[in-house]
Amino acid sequence: MKKFSLTALLIAAGLVFGLKTDAAGLGYIDYQKVSDAYPVAQQAIKEVDSKTLEIQQFMVDKEKQYKSLDTPLKKQNFEEQTARELKTKQDALMRLRAQKEELVYNKIQAATKQVLVEQKLDAIVDYRVIFIGGVDITDLVIQKLKSGQF
Repeated sequence: MKKFSLTALLIAAGLVFGLKTDAAGLGYIDYQKVSDAYPVAQQAIKEVDSKTLEIQQFMVDKEKQYKSLDTPLKKQNFEEQTARELKTKQDALMRLRAQKEELVYNKIQAATKQVLVEQKLDAIVDYRVIFIGGVDITDLVIQKLKSGQF
């Protein structure tokens, strides 16, 4: 999937360069750098990490309870119940992670679109597809996000 995504970005960059001979209308962004500097993204990571730690603690507690059981039937029932509870918690964690990633992505994308308009750029691509030229807008997007508009 990453290979396909990178190929698609390279093709898109090739089309942009083919249609426009000056690279002044092309911006590029380092998404990871923006995400790392964005407080909302950092808070989202903390929330997901906190839920992950809760699941780990849940398993530690269940292991202690399991050791105190004395019959094979009780152990089997306990294992089945614990497996169901764990699956529910893991599914909730995956939903939370997806929601937070989408929220952060949408906010970064909105800020990036605003910079695109303000800087009168034709397109913004990932920095990994730029070899020479273009305008790095990473810091401008970070400033937009930190301004509290998003």
